[in-house]
Amino acid sequence: MSYRQTLEFLLYQWLDAEALNQRTRFADHSRETFDAVLETCERIAREKYAPFNRTVDIEEPRFDGEQVILPQATYEAQKAYAASGMLSAAQDYEIGGMQLPYTVESAANSFFAMASISIGSGMLTSGNANLLMAHGTPLQKEVFARNEFAGRFSGTMCLSEPQAGSSLSDIATRAVPDGTDFEGDPLGPRYRLTGNKMWISAGEHELTGNIIHLVLAKIPGPDGKPVPGTRGISLFIVPKKLVDTQGHLTGERNDVALAGLNHKCGWRGTTNTLLNFGEGKYPVRGGAGAIGYLVGRPGDGLRCMFHMMNEARIGIGMAATMLGMAGYRASLDYAKNRPQGRPIGPAGKDSAKPQIRIIEHADVKRMLLAQKAWCEGSLALQLYCARLVDEQHTGSPQAADEARLLLEVLTPIAKSWPSEWCLEANSLAIQIHGGYGYTRDFPVEQYWRDNRLNMIHEGTHGIQALDLLGRKVLMENGAGLALLADRIGNTIDRARRHPELTEFADQLEQALQQVGAATRAAWSTGQPSEALANAVPYMQAFGHTVLAWIWLDVALAALGTASDTANQGRLLATRFFFRYELPKIDAWLNVVQARDMTCADFPEEAF
Repeated sequence: MSYRQTLEFLLYQWLDAEALNQRTRFADHSRETFDAVLETCERIAREKYAPFNRTVDIEEPRFDGEQVILPQATYEAQKAYAASGMLSAAQDYEIGGMQLPYTVESAANSFFAMASISIGSGMLTSGNANLLMAHGTPLQKEVFARNEFAGRFSGTMCLSEPQAGSSLSDIATRAVPDGTDFEGDPLGPRYRLTGNKMWISAGEHELTGNIIHLVLAKIPGPDGKPVPGTRGISLFIVPKKLVDTQGHLTGERNDVALAGLNHKCGWRGTTNTLLNFGEGKYPVRGGAGAIGYLVGRPGDGLRCMFHMMNEARIGIGMAATMLGMAGYRASLDYAKNRPQGRPIGPAGKDSAKPQIRIIEHADVKRMLLAQKAWCEGSLALQLYCARLVDEQHTGSPQAADEARLLLEVLTPIAKSWPSEWCLEANSLAIQIHGGYGYTRDFPVEQYWRDNRLNMIHEGTHGIQALDLLGRKVLMENGAGLALLADRIGNTIDRARRHPELTEFADQLEQALQQVGAATRAAWSTGQPSEALANAVPYMQAFGHTVLAWIWLDVALAALGTASDTANQGRLLATRFFFRYELPKIDAWLNVVQARDMTCADFPEEAF
């Protein structure tokens, strides 16, 4: 079964994406237009991305003192992607978009993530522009977002700093009003920024005519000191090259300078940078300081930036998923063709018999089945979240609010679960290849290196776990968690109508009860230090419960369609997940329920 067949089953048989065409926004679309988009993206990924995945890994970005140099293949891929219209796929017709459901956009973009994640497919540019469409002024949307959607400009998100990392309340980048008339600039209140930003993906290159940085910085208070904490953070548009109110380049280089390239173990085709803002290397309009335009209100920066951050978290979840999927398909192909070993009969092995292919060994099947269960289950979760985005934007008021709540709870899982388990899938892909798996003659070692970054991209496991247990399951008096439990309960009820799924329905009900009990036990003392001491094991158990639900729901769709080997595979993958994976939650939840402080109380001197 091809990846395309898997994708189409999830889109059409499971999520019923065609039903979205009954909504006014998507009324011009049909299964045919959706398939045409998938076909176009699959072809571009196959022709412009996949053949050069190793090239961009070996020929890393380099800085010649004037500009960053990338392989020609990267330019060709970016040009083809921009020409496809996918940067603005979900946008209104009036601004050049296709009004495509986000569910279909997400599915189509998965081809690029699997073909070559480090060449990239515009995730940051689209996210940057989407933020401006939500929080920018009409002119900011026209000048910056529309040029990004058209592929003329690209975008970044500048959060982290060398000394602060993920602790955004400690950022030191400052923004001061640029002149007495700073509030009258048509592009937005104009400021001068000074500071440093680290780990900025696509922060410097020549792929587009301009780079639009979205930068978090603090505006000094009346005492001249930055406002402490996250409430002092504001958001600014800082273009690499200044533009006029028509979006045309003015010929002025902004005071944004590349301080250095970071060399990571993976995603090597993407420039990763340390940027200096306002150091005076490129004095602009009479002095030092990078010119930036305020987005939203002063002090509202982090709230605005979360629009892009949450979108990026789901995007990273899809990236991790597709890297796992790429490794799975590579190791499946290898296992079907690699002869090694002989079958074991009543008398042991018979060396006179010919070798068998390694896929005939039970343990290799175990490793392949684990990859299938993790990666295809993760893909289903990502597409389900994308479907929630469509529901939030085009559903009835009640359905939209429920989609919002579910997304709040599921986003930490959608980001972190694939980052952990699809990375483990890549590890098993290497194992199946044996000694060859460690060599560059086969692609699986690169998939692992690329995927290892996703456990840190857009917030570590620890950060996502604190968000889940410390905020998301408690928000609005637990309404999001209750709604998710209701959706899971609905699947359980439907599964019990089918004898072959009753066992799994019972297991899932028990797991759901365990997660609920652990949530209450963690917070029973009201002490955050105790509740959150085991937030990561809680998230792991929560994630496995969610994925068990996803697989059971997919199994219901498989039962309702024609019986074939593909659906047999889905049902057996469901069985694998419930028998091999879901039982793991007991150990994770034991420490959560007990509020075990072994890790938190371990004395530093004892390490």
